[in-house]
Amino acid sequence: MACDSPREPLLSGSSIPNPRMTPAGKDSDPVPLAESIFGKLHPSIKQVAVYLAIYLGLGTLSFYFVKDDFIGKKTNNLLDALYFCVVTMTTVGYGDLVPNSSAAKLLACLFVFTGMALVALIMSKAADYLAEKQEILLLKAMHRDSIGPSEVRKEAGTKKAKYKCLLAAGIIGVLMAVGTIFLHRVENLGLVDSFYCVCSTVTTLGYGDKSFSTSGGRLFAVVWIILSTLGLAQLFFYVAEVFTESRQRELVNWVLARKMTAVDLEAADIDSDGHVG
Repeated sequence: MACDSPREPLLSGSSIPNPRMTPAGKDSDPVPLAESIFGKLHPSIKQVAVYLAIYLGLGTLSFYFVKDDFIGKKTNNLLDALYFCVVTMTTVGYGDLVPNSSAAKLLACLFVFTGMALVALIMSKAADYLAEKQEILLLKAMHRDSIGPSEVRKEAGTKKAKYKCLLAAGIIGVLMAVGTIFLHRVENLGLVDSFYCVCSTVTTLGYGDKSFSTSGGRLFAVVWIILSTLGLAQLFFYVAEVFTESRQRELVNWVLARKMTAVDLEAADIDSDGHVG
């Protein structure tokens, strides 16, 4: 830890306000623990879901109106528009459907940047979740008198991130297996080619030599591509969270074990009136 000296201020000259503290200085209600996305949905996840639905809806309609300006393997016009929108957003870009007019090309340029911004937003919300979780844990440690050191240590020592990481790895493994089997059975690709297409899709490489070319395949791809690409990103996020949890435990143990000193009290006296409270 960077702050291991017993003489270093615990508050480092600034206060960390607790939004749930009443004027009397007591918690109005316990600080909620960070919840798994598999439980109650976080507001950020709901917001991203709304943005994703709007993006896919507008993209599908836009590409449907210029359907005659696309060349390549076509199946159903509406399905092809949705399929092209998904492979554009995820930057897979197989190349089996490509714009062939100025208007269609400009529209594709607009939606590829918008899609990348949406993916960046999802990653930003994931980063906010990590920061929020760490802040909540630190606030608990700072107010250990009302919450209890044992409860704080229990939350800091949890292995939820590792379990979520393993669960996400299992899910992405299942998605890759399902994609491989589907491509082999429905798209009539060899097992190696099917697995090769799955890997190039999940990692958003999208070489384009192997892709979904049937109506059923593209309908499956619309859902599967979104789940698999975001699932892999979620796995990487949970891996980062595992390392963050280790850092959180070190921080909480340091806060709980450290004794209050005169230097800490001076740092807590923000208005320099000789009183802390």
